[in-house]
Amino acid sequence: MFKKVTLATTIALATFVATPAMAADEYNVSSGLTAAAAPLALHGVDTVAFINTGNRIEGSAKFAAVHDGVAYYFASQANLDTFQANPAQFLPQNGGFCTFGVSVGKKFDGDPRWADVRNGKLYVFLSEDIFKAYQKDPEGAIAKAETNWKTIRHTAATDL
Repeated sequence: MFKKVTLATTIALATFVATPAMAADEYNVSSGLTAAAAPLALHGVDTVAFINTGNRIEGSAKFAAVHDGVAYYFASQANLDTFQANPAQFLPQNGGFCTFGVSVGKKFDGDPRWADVRNGKLYVFLSEDIFKAYQKDPEGAIAKAETNWKTIRHTAATDL
């Protein structure tokens, strides 16, 4: 019995140590884990398709990549390969949190139903109303979000 408990504890600790630590709320992800053993980003939408074509295409667990402890789903092997060649190019800005929220120092859910691809970067928003507010001054909101993100990136959403 003692050997089984020790073995189970050793495996659990090894898994914990081998898993990259994710700082508090650096990425907007779903709760729970995917089959790739990481939380899901961007509500499962294929970020490569979104940025390259402007289409919100659901990704599939069949084409999953884990980057920095976060799972991303893609609609095809080609999009998965494109992402893996240069992940930074396809990550949603501000960790996938609502850009307008980050511009005012908060971390709200970023929902790809309300999004903007600007200068090759993907920005997501909490709701249609928030997206409309962003559209009044997108460059201003993006600039404020970029500044604030440097300060709040490693802060838990509940602490803001």
